[in-house]
Amino acid sequence: MIRINLLGQARPKAARRPSMPMDTGGALPMFFILSGLIVGVLVLGVLYYTWQKQLTDENNRIKTLKAQKTELEQTKQQVEAFEKQKAILQQRVATIEQLQRDRTGGQELLDMVANTVSRTENLWLVDMSRRGNALSMDGAAASINSVANFITALKRSGYFQKVEIIETRQDEKNQAIQTFTFSMTAEISPPKATQALPANTPAPGSAAKLPAKKG
Repeated sequence: MIRINLLGQARPKAARRPSMPMDTGGALPMFFILSGLIVGVLVLGVLYYTWQKQLTDENNRIKTLKAQKTELEQTKQQVEAFEKQKAILQQRVATIEQLQRDRTGGQELLDMVANTVSRTENLWLVDMSRRGNALSMDGAAASINSVANFITALKRSGYFQKVEIIETRQDEKNQAIQTFTFSMTAEISPPKATQALPANTPAPGSAAKLPAKKG
């Protein structure tokens, strides 16, 4: 239907309805939610990577420590085996050294004792035995002075650290000749560089003291 304006006035324009703004009330929460999810995923990723790296480092460290422990146990076993071998070798060396000490100078020692006996008047040995560094001697003499001179000669020989008389007594079995039997011990020591004095040289001061004779 056509309408004609007879009044000649401008027709007022119909007022336009104001445009409604877009509804953004639901988009902002979603944005924050998505942002929070992204940040959370990133943080979890960083933490997971850090923890995974620490776990890998700890596993590698444990493997290294286990390998070192194995090597140390092997080294310990080798050291224990070496210690046992060392103890065995030391025992063998000590035995060999003891045999050498017992053998070294043995003939010289016997010659020295024999010469000392031969230079001591009216004295002879009936038995002599050696155990380690201890020398035991049994003998007889025509007088106590001969026994004292023999002890003095042994002390001055440089072969003995200590000479002790164990027993001396008169032999009652032989009534025709006065005889004294004796037993003594001497501790063997390495010979000194000084020359031994004659067997019948008296000791300075007084003669060696002997226990009172028995019988």
